[in-house]
Amino acid sequence: MKLTQKPEFNTENGRYWIQNALIEANVLVYFTKKDGSVRKMKCTLMESAIPSDKKPKSSKKLKTGDSIAVFDLEQQDWRSFRFDSVKDVTVL
Repeated sequence: MKLTQKPEFNTENGRYWIQNALIEANVLVYFTKKDGSVRKMKCTLMESAIPSDKKPKSSKKLKTGDSIAVFDLEQQDWRSFRFDSVKDVTVL
């Protein structure tokens, strides 16, 4: 699947697309937080961009179906977002 073809984000194809984009590149994700505010997060799942002391011991924590854990490049820590809250995704 080409990263330039954005699907609906809260579908099986959309989840697959977002996950692959995160594995291959740095990504800017816009999503709605639980409090209703919109957050912009520069994040990734590229191993080369994650400091060795922050790399996950298991990939099981990364995806739970409704949400995904990602490495926030600005906060230098792990964060997560729900797929149904995603408003836009830009591959950097």
